[in-house]
Order: sequence, then C-alpha cells, then structure tokens
Amino acid sequence: MPKYVAAIDQGTTSTRFMIFDHAGNVVAVDQKEHQQIFPKPGWVEHDALEIWTRVQEVMAGALRKAVDSEQLTVDSDIAAIGITNQRETAVVWDKSTGKPVYNAIVWQDTRTDIICNELAKDGGQDRLRAKTGLPLATYFSGPKIKWILDHVDGVRAKAEKGEVLFGTIDSWIIWNLTGAHVTDVTNASRTLLMNLNTLDWDDEILQLLGIPRAMLPEIKSSSEVYGQVGGGLPMQGMPVAGDLGDQQAALFGQTCYSAGEAKNTYGTGCFMLMNTGESPVPSKAGLLTTLGYKIGDQKAVYALEGSIAIAGALVQWLRDNLGIIEKSTDVETLAATVEDSGGIYFVPAFSGLYAPYWKYDARGAILGMTRYVNKGHIARAALEATAYQTCEVLDAMEADSGVKLTALKVDGGMVFNELLMQFQSDILNVPVVRPKVAETTALGAAYAAGLAVGFWKDYDELRANWGKDKEWTPKLDAKLREGLYSGWKKAVTRTFGWVE
Repeated sequence: MPKYVAAIDQGTTSTRFMIFDHAGNVVAVDQKEHQQIFPKPGWVEHDALEIWTRVQEVMAGALRKAVDSEQLTVDSDIAAIGITNQRETAVVWDKSTGKPVYNAIVWQDTRTDIICNELAKDGGQDRLRAKTGLPLATYFSGPKIKWILDHVDGVRAKAEKGEVLFGTIDSWIIWNLTGAHVTDVTNASRTLLMNLNTLDWDDEILQLLGIPRAMLPEIKSSSEVYGQVGGGLPMQGMPVAGDLGDQQAALFGQTCYSAGEAKNTYGTGCFMLMNTGESPVPSKAGLLTTLGYKIGDQKAVYALEGSIAIAGALVQWLRDNLGIIEKSTDVETLAATVEDSGGIYFVPAFSGLYAPYWKYDARGAILGMTRYVNKGHIARAALEATAYQTCEVLDAMEADSGVKLTALKVDGGMVFNELLMQFQSDILNVPVVRPKVAETTALGAAYAAGLAVGFWKDYDELRANWGKDKEWTPKLDAKLREGLYSGWKKAVTRTFGWVE
C-alpha cells in the first residue's frame, strides 16, 4: 500500500516538490528558484521552459532525499501527485514542438492595461463581473492571451487552427508530465474567460477578446486522475490527480471546508479566501468571486477572495533593489531595531493596487518621511504594509459575507515572522493562528490528489490532520489601532493616478 502523496508547488519565484505522509507531515522537500524577467517597467515574465526544468529537478531531488533518509524505497510508495501553481500567469506554446511562443506573462504584469481600458469603455470595469466574478484588470490571464495573439507574429493564425495551446502554469506542467491539455475550475476561474455558473469557457467573452476556444484546455474538477507521468520522467506512470490554483490549494490545505471559514496566505503576494459554500456570492466591496474547489463529481464550492499584489515581494525588493538586508529573513531583525514605523507608511503599489481598490494606475510610495526615519523604520513599514492591506481585505470580506471573523488561519513563508504576525493580530483585532504545517498550499494539492485515488477517504480525515502551532492575540490599544489604520487609508489614496 502507498504510504505517501506528493505535490508540485510551482510558485512565482520558486518551484518545490513535497512528499507528505497520511498525517499531513512533510517527509521530503526540494526547492529551486527561477529567474524573474523584467523587460520594461510594469512587465514581468518567466521562462516557461526553465520552470519545467525546475519541476523535473525538484521531483528528482525530493525523491533522492526521501530514499537517502530511508523514508522511501520505491516510487510506488507514493499514491499520486497533485499540482498547485501561481495562477493567472499565462503560457502559450506550440502543440507540435512543445516550445513556448513567448515568455510566460506573469500575474503581476501590467502591460495589458490598454486592453483592459478599451474593454471598460463599454460597461465599465465590472463589465464581465456578473459572469466571471472578476473586474477587468491586468491581473487576469485572458487579456494576457490576447496580448500574445496580437503581438507575436503568426500565433493568431496558428491558434485558429488549434496548433498552439494556452495554459496557466498548472496546464503547462500537466501537459509536459502527461500529454493531457487540462486545467481545473479554480485556475479557469482566474482567466476572465470562464462562466462561474456553467463552469465552462464563455463563448461571448471569447469572441469579445478574440480568443479561439481551440487553444484552451478542458476544464476539469480539482480532484480526479488527469493522466499518468510519461516515460523518461521522474515517477513514470504515477497518476497526476490533483490541480488547484495556489490560493485555493491553501484554503483546501487549511481545511476550510465549511462556509464562513477563511485563511490568509503570505507569499509573494497576499491572498485571503473565505469559503462561501455552493453558490457564488457577488462582491459589492471590491473582492473577487471565485471557485474554491471542486472535488470529483461533488458540487463546486465557491469563495470570496481579496488579492494583494505585493507582500513578500516587498521584502525581496528591500533585499535586491535597496540592499538594506542580505537575506529575506533579516527583515524582522532590522524592523525590531525600532519601536514603530516612525510615522511612515509604505504603500507597495508596484503593480497597481488589487483588492479592494483595483487601481492599476497606482504606484508605490513611502509617505510621512522625516530626517528621523532610518532603514529600521522602512523595514518595519514594509512589514506593516502587508498587515494593513490584509485588514482592508478583511473589512471588505465581512461587508460582503455578513460574517464576522473570529480568528484568521494563516500560512505561507511570512508567517514565521513573529513581528508581522503580532502586528497582524493587533491591527485586525482578532487572533491569528498558524498551523503545524505552514506550507498548506502544497498540502492542499496533495489532499486533492489523495482524495482522487482513495488515499484519504473524506474531509473528516483531513480535518483531523490540522493542528495549531502558534496563536497571536491582539495587544494594541483601540484608539492607537484606529489612528494607525486611518493613517494607512490616507496614505493609500496618495498613490492613485500615477500612470496616465
């Protein structure tokens, strides 16, 4: 009998392969970064072939570690593989050669602002929201596909003939692993092309954007066998059986299976999702209505999402662009050299502002500067920015859902930053809870794959795996909290309208 389930976690800055046991514990992990490509201001690209190479490397690396530690003896000890991925990043590749026709255009990329503005001239930014749950924004995949079709020679003609394929990163990986051209409902719901109610591509929207249906993957559930790993690859013959966009995977891994349960993931960006049950909840407060997950033949489960573009990426910016820290983990030490942010606010609108504003003409700013301010204050303001943005999203989520959150489950790389987690609890005025397995994105994909092949039998088994590692409770005076948050709101408005 297989003892483990594995997951490929393909993120914005790195790729991981993780192996989990039945209790949800990590048995082995391997991780590698990939290059970030910035051809022009506002443009962000990845080399999809490099990502595929990293996938193969980390699969082999984690397997080797599991064998070396005597946890694993043969590949058949692993029941299935799940996939989770950076979501809106778009890849278009040649069906016969398997080569991308252009670099992957990353979710943070803003080059499609002209396309979005043109579409918004008739019906405004919410023109497609009733069908898709999404505003017109550069964030989503559909406009990125249109940009590639319009700007890369010969691609549109090939697309009409079905000779090129589109996929978000999950589709790209599954196609390379198995030859199947598929995606799941969660990733499809982030394209601006899928109808939330039919769970199929919407022909009217495809016509509006000029995207041939022939290039799109088949939309599947988040938990079923899509195919087997092909010859010459690590884990040949293994079923690939789970597929969830990264934030939905974290929701699933955090066992938020009941309506009203929510989680926040702190990664490159920051993403809060709340399970809203089997019906989509339209947002009036600037959130996204999206798919939460769909397990096999069961009904789809929907979610409200608040998306923040820049969270951990701001720490990387302090490291790589300003050089005030040597490694990302140094930010907490530097921020702890001061008692507060010195009256400054850091609004990291590097790719515009996402929820709840959806202002892609906004740009980053540090406000309230005096000569008193030093690099410790800048580091602290950078961490506080993530907490403030999360607070704005939670306000919107409570307004839309009518549910008052009593505690926030958190996951992702930044949740080991104690200073940030305490400030997050302070500014939200609710407890913040970190689980024993903080990397719940990969765990959620593993859970979906394991359910598909019978490794786990139901949600109760998965809930039993969840355990609390640490909890932070609010300690901030109410008047001070209100003053700080009011200052943040004022700072955010100063970043609007920088891009004409």
